[in-house]
Amino acid sequence: MSQVDIGFGAPVSGAWATPAYLSEVARAADAAGYRTLWSFQRLLIPQGSSMEPVYQSVLDPMAALAYAAAVTSRIRLGVAVINLPFVSPGYLAKQAASLDVLSAGRHELGLGIGWMPEEFSLTGAEMARRGARTAEYVRTLRTLWSGDEGGFSGEFYQVPAGRQDPGPVQPGGPPILLGGMAKTALQRIGRIGDGWVTSSRTDLSRIGELISVVRESAEEAGRDPAAIRVVCRGVVRAGEPLAGPDGQRLLLSGSFEQIREDAAWLGEQGVTEVFYDLNWDPQVGNPAADSAAAAVRAMDILHALAPAAG
Repeated sequence: MSQVDIGFGAPVSGAWATPAYLSEVARAADAAGYRTLWSFQRLLIPQGSSMEPVYQSVLDPMAALAYAAAVTSRIRLGVAVINLPFVSPGYLAKQAASLDVLSAGRHELGLGIGWMPEEFSLTGAEMARRGARTAEYVRTLRTLWSGDEGGFSGEFYQVPAGRQDPGPVQPGGPPILLGGMAKTALQRIGRIGDGWVTSSRTDLSRIGELISVVRESAEEAGRDPAAIRVVCRGVVRAGEPLAGPDGQRLLLSGSFEQIREDAAWLGEQGVTEVFYDLNWDPQVGNPAADSAAAAVRAMDILHALAPAAG
């Protein structure tokens, strides 16, 4: 059986996304042996939108991780994901390096290309050629983190000769994990990413074949396919098992034992890490939920599914 690391979703959405609970959960996850703590980004809920409750009220991902860094000492701090069209690479490079310094080298940076037209309008970004910009965006980050003062001039981005200090603690900068589900996105991850971070909508029953696309692309690019990480957002629904469209039990729903077994199965498919994200639990990540009850449920699940408990 392949060993899979276990992480946890930070309280950044809905009822439990408060300063007190963010601090409490971060400390508890750190002490319970979780490898990572994850945030995510949502900038706008369009008027009249019927989007899931998880997206209705969301803290900024980098601010939340910086807050968590101050109360933890071991757990790694990841964002899954920031949509790169919404922020310049120079600004994000500074943010990520600063978080890496403040956390003593514990930051992991996930990048997506965005999908909601209203968020593109809000940020003045363009939806065209998002994929084409990604490789150059990643190159910009790594150039700024390398300490190389030569800069470069590309099609989309320019790095003037100079430095950004302080540089990140991790050599070369935080690991860059890329999101995406289309075949072209998976192939791009294999070519340039340190890993793939899945979304809440990924069909986990097909994860093995999707991972194969990433790793085949890495091999074709002359990279070690085994070195490409696969970080899975685990939308956990603890309690009664839920059925998917095919009538089968949804992975990561049901009893704690079923959830642990599902995580182990994902490891066998090639997933290197699963993080249990309760922000998608309507009793936790819904802004209308009772905050105290949400926190109690979340802490019960956190301790029940902790790596040491398994």
